[in-house]
Amino acid sequence: MNISFPEPYKHTHPPVRNVNEVLAEERTTGQIASDFVARLIGSWKFLITQSVFVVLWLIFNVIVLIYHWDPYPFILMNLLLSLQAAYSTPIIMMSQNRQTYRDRIDAHIDYEINKKTEEESRVILEHLDSQNKALEAIFNELNDLKKQISSLPNSNSL
Repeated sequence: MNISFPEPYKHTHPPVRNVNEVLAEERTTGQIASDFVARLIGSWKFLITQSVFVVLWLIFNVIVLIYHWDPYPFILMNLLLSLQAAYSTPIIMMSQNRQTYRDRIDAHIDYEINKKTEEESRVILEHLDSQNKALEAIFNELNDLKKQISSLPNSNSL
């Protein structure tokens, strides 16, 4: 009976890296700032604060009987909101570009994990196949031994 098993599997691939660690190594000050601005502008706190600011601006320039620094049609407020939009849009786009880059790195790491999983699954299947062959050889050997024992005289007592 010749039973053989494959060599033990050796992990030759590098360990899987955390996407957050990969990105943290590469972050620049500008990227940190753009992510912060995108988080800030994309929040309810900012939206509510800006809405309160606009309402107060309108109240102080229309209703209150004080000096109206920006009378109707509110050119100064329009200018400030336009400037905010002009600067916040590209900053948010920079943050979105970073998110796209993050998604590409994440997809690449997933690909690497899938390659490793496929390789290890192949090795496991090869090992299981060799075990099946070994079990078949042992089963055949046992059957042969049973036949030999049953052909012996006085084998009924076994």
